[in-house]
Amino acid sequence: MASGSGARRPGRLGVGVIGAGKVGAVLGAALRAADHAIIGVSAVSEASRERAEMLLPGVPVLEIPEIIERSELVLIAVPDDALPELVEGLAVLGAWQPGQLVAHTSGRFGISVLDPARKLGAIPLALHPAMTFTGMSLDLARLPDCSFGITAPTAVLPVAQALVVEMGAEPVAIEEAHRPLYHAALAHASNHLVTITAQSTQLLSDIGVEQPHRMLGPLMRASLENALSAGEGALTGPVARGDIGTVEAHMAALKDQPSEDIRAAYRSLAVATARRAVERGLLSHAQGAAIAHALALDTSGTS
Repeated sequence: MASGSGARRPGRLGVGVIGAGKVGAVLGAALRAADHAIIGVSAVSEASRERAEMLLPGVPVLEIPEIIERSELVLIAVPDDALPELVEGLAVLGAWQPGQLVAHTSGRFGISVLDPARKLGAIPLALHPAMTFTGMSLDLARLPDCSFGITAPTAVLPVAQALVVEMGAEPVAIEEAHRPLYHAALAHASNHLVTITAQSTQLLSDIGVEQPHRMLGPLMRASLENALSAGEGALTGPVARGDIGTVEAHMAALKDQPSEDIRAAYRSLAVATARRAVERGLLSHAQGAAIAHALALDTSGTS
């Protein structure tokens, strides 16, 4: 961002943001707060234009080729499936420039997806924030607690690290080959937590609990905090205790529920919990086998 005298501080970049979605607009605002100049943003939908106006006031909405032409750093924040085609299409147009930094925010991809741009001399970076976004200013306050999975050529890895640090977050280097597994781990932890919460909320609502979130909130927050601090040493509950009768009672209660996805999720996660408890010596092999047998019973109560 230009200073009051109109001059840009040394080391500051002219940044173009492709995609004013929840991630792109917030990261653009974070880079702007670090005194980089946001020279333009692409925004197609009405929602993205409103988001750009809110988080990046005064930044012009431009066409993508014009953004690339003006930028020293291009930040691409588009859906994963759209990324390869976008990068390749812009390469066909000859849009990418030698020495230009090109960073995407996808968790799934590393830098190989940017090969079409790299062949034209651009410098590829993968900067994925391990955080969910609302697309509002409150996300900026959450960035200091956030880690980014970064992938970059060795020579420019410090550049990727510096950009993340400037946004207030912590950079964590992820090898190119490990990007899909890295992203699977995050999706498993985040997305499936939402599913489990929704399923538990449904069960409580079905039995007449009027505010299930108030019952689940303290329990789930404490469980998450304990798991993050103590790992599997924080594991508790009937499976970890080898309480077979309780597990059988749960399965019997769930068999009358109309939602098969809840029964399947409970069974699968309980099996996984039992296996990990046996591997770590929390349950004996005999207890683990008994839990597995109880979970294998079908809805009629027979195996």
